Amino acid sequence: MRCAPTRSNSRPHAVWLAGLVVLCCLLTVTGPAQAQTQNPPSPSQAPPSPSQAPPSPSQAPPSPNQGATTPQSNQTFSKNEIINAASDLFGGTSQALADVVEKIFVDLGEPNAYIAGEEFSGSIGVGVRYGRGDLTRKSADGRRVYWQGPSVGFDFGADASKVFVLVYDLTDTEQLFKRYPAVEGSVYFVAGVGANYHRSDDVVLAPIRTGVGLRLGVNIGYLHYTREHSWVPL
Repeated sequence: MRCAPTRSNSRPHAVWLAGLVVLCCLLTVTGPAQAQTQNPPSPSQAPPSPSQAPPSPSQAPPSPNQGATTPQSNQTFSKNEIINAASDLFGGTSQALADVVEKIFVDLGEPNAYIAGEEFSGSIGVGVRYGRGDLTRKSADGRRVYWQGPSVGFDFGADASKVFVLVYDLTDTEQLFKRYPAVEGSVYFVAGVGANYHRSDDVVLAPIRTGVGLRLGVNIGYLHYTREHSWVPL
């Protein structure tokens, strides 16, 4: 008895094998493409541009102390300071002293130094004057100074008095040591208190005297300021 040959089931296996090959090919093609689309960063993930960088120190907000200026210290003496210092020298404040100081401030302004001292003067037609005092400045240490000088007048006698000298435009103490001619027409008197002006180059002196120290001889002459005492009035 002959048996009929059986059909092989290899065709379905071949179909499945072919499908598996196609799937592997598709995975091989699409895999790198997907990797390339995932590698580049998106625009939102791009690094910040230079304009987005942190502000430089020059762009930082100013600190509370930035722009603050140190006020310059005052190098001159006010009218009240001068009146108080002169009152200490003369032994009290008077309206005449205040009026004389007011007159000097109107003419010359605020001084940047002053000399508080005493002097001796004598005259027999032609007079002489000797003085000494302490120079006070806000911008430098004080020191002892001396002065002497001739005067011409019509009085006779001698006297001693205190003198308070306002000093203007003295930038260096060494500028003081020279001769100061009297300024013509600068004499000013109020009730026993008087002042007159002496000028040499840019420096101006305004001596204030009280009482018997006001002699006619102070109107004409000059004063020579020196570092040391000298009996020679010239």
